[in-house]
Amino acid sequence: MVSLKAVLDVISLWALPFIILSIIVFALIKKVPVYETFVEGAKDGIDVTLKIVPYLTAIIVAVAMFRASGALDMLTGFCSGFLQRINVPSDILPLAIVRSLSGSAALGVFSEIANNNPVDSYTTKLAAIMLGSSETTFYVLAVYFGSVGIKKYRYAVLTGLIADCAGIIGAIVIANLFFA
Repeated sequence: MVSLKAVLDVISLWALPFIILSIIVFALIKKVPVYETFVEGAKDGIDVTLKIVPYLTAIIVAVAMFRASGALDMLTGFCSGFLQRINVPSDILPLAIVRSLSGSAALGVFSEIANNNPVDSYTTKLAAIMLGSSETTFYVLAVYFGSVGIKKYRYAVLTGLIADCAGIIGAIVIANLFFA
């Protein structure tokens, strides 16, 4: 009998080539100039990249300044008493703050947490759940809104931050239910 893992391995190996081949075949059936369309899309991608570089640079600099200034460590120390009462290790606060700003910075903070704690620890599990249950709100706003030229996104920021808070609270609740 074939195991489920073997079936999933075969599916994951062939999924992307199948999708690409299906797109090409469908385009040929519809008589779409495949190569020319691909090149046009690549040109548009370069234009979008050039538009969003200033926004991405601003985010990267802001995250680096926040961490290098010591403000993140000071905030962690200030909130540690409250965090202990709700069963959240103080190592998690930098991840909760940085996650809204930058995915790579959040991944770096998560890597520090995973390196400083055992893999099966509550702290590492909570950090993993939190990393997967929230979004990089400011990165998304910079990339997607910046690429189409939207300048007024006040409500999008508020909605994104509320969703991030809900994800963080949900991660804490789930981790406490399953791992505390």
